[in-house]
Amino acid sequence: MKKIAYAALTIFAAACTGDTTTGNNESQNSTAAGEYNPDGKTVVVYTTADSTNYRLTATDTVGFKEMKQPLETQICVFVDPDKTFQSYFGIGAALTDASAETFYKLPKDKQQELLKAYFDKQNGIGYTIGRTNINSCDFSSDMYTYVSDSSKDLNTFNIDHDKKYKIPFIKEAMNAAGGKLNLFASPWSPPAWMKDNNDMLHGGKLKNDYADSWALYYTKFIKAYEKEGIPVWGITIQNEPMATQRWESCIYSAEDERDFLKNHLGPTMAKEGLADKKIIVWDHNRDLIYQRAKTYFSDPEAAKYVWGMGFHWYESWSGGDQMYENLKKVHEAYPDKNLLFTEGCAENFNATRYNAWALGEKYGKSMINDFNNGMVGFTDWNIVLDETGGPNHVQNFCFAPVHGDTKTGQLTYTNAYYYIGHFSKFITPGAKRINCAASRSQLLVTGFKNEDGKTVVVVMNQGGLKFPYYLWINGRAAEITALPHSINTLIF
Repeated sequence: MKKIAYAALTIFAAACTGDTTTGNNESQNSTAAGEYNPDGKTVVVYTTADSTNYRLTATDTVGFKEMKQPLETQICVFVDPDKTFQSYFGIGAALTDASAETFYKLPKDKQQELLKAYFDKQNGIGYTIGRTNINSCDFSSDMYTYVSDSSKDLNTFNIDHDKKYKIPFIKEAMNAAGGKLNLFASPWSPPAWMKDNNDMLHGGKLKNDYADSWALYYTKFIKAYEKEGIPVWGITIQNEPMATQRWESCIYSAEDERDFLKNHLGPTMAKEGLADKKIIVWDHNRDLIYQRAKTYFSDPEAAKYVWGMGFHWYESWSGGDQMYENLKKVHEAYPDKNLLFTEGCAENFNATRYNAWALGEKYGKSMINDFNNGMVGFTDWNIVLDETGGPNHVQNFCFAPVHGDTKTGQLTYTNAYYYIGHFSKFITPGAKRINCAASRSQLLVTGFKNEDGKTVVVVMNQGGLKFPYYLWINGRAAEITALPHSINTLIF
């Protein structure tokens, strides 16, 4: 099995740096004064391509030449930096129990390599977001909660379980990210005694009598983590609230979630001094997202607590891995609410597929389409998993962009890592999305203008042919080569 070395990242040029202040989604479009002029500018091209050694490799530097009206035969990517849209928040991944356990089973040098690969802004791909689980999830080795009895006042609450692996891992990730990580936390299930099926697994619903106790649970988690030196940026109310799983799960209708937020969670967060923490609703697939948005945001008493909506994709769930237009409908109807991708990965782990090019292309397709439809940021699922696609206490094994072999101590980087890096390394928090359009359907494209003035355009070739295309801006164009099944980041 061929392994692409992480050392490929050392050829990176410091293409874009600058202010890393995060920005929330802003409403509607704005037009910059004047017209962007690319004269005298050069385009630095980074490439990842199938059947090559290119992995986030600087492959070309080209200039702009005059091109007034492109011909029908000239494939173009049209870019309008003067039309800007939502603010970019960031990209990151979930720091689960499984990821933390895998990390600490690796040799020290590989641990440091992994942290640098994901969080270093110069020689890695610059992640700025983290997600973690409240109570156990499928990607935990055991099923657990933070309380030892069924008292409503949660007197026994403690996070000792997380101090072995997860908390130290999150701290190391924060340090590798420069001391700051926008961390949000999600529950998969309340404790069994709070649910009508008396089971953390297999769905079930929160009992009405325990709604206040469950709302208090989030605040205790946040305060306990912050006491350990881990700031919590926000929470989601429930991971996948419409999925009855064989692992930890809990069902909320849209009305259930709305009412729990406005009558219990929102007021409790405010009462406990945590009103500044961001609250994310839905946290599930794109298919039902508009119905959920309509239900939450039509109620001003619920909507006032919501920072935005989280969404997932999974190819095995009908509609969950497509339906990009549903995001656009929510963004158009509720432009003051953010859209954040909170989970997704390739399922059905098999180590023989480490080099499958489809792994990365799924990420590229999703990220480009979702950004173009209003998404502000992207959170991958497990940041690292072991050689089995786990650990996982219900055998729901999946892929991660990087796998650590706990027997050999080696790291394997799938091409998904590099596809994500084409966005996360070069787009900086606070950037504004700009208008981009391709003249051929095999090209997918999105673009951002960073706060330092640099423009970043990501172009993905879904097809199997090599061909030239032109980056066209206001009558000037730069000629670039699209390799078969490749992704380019263009910086100028």
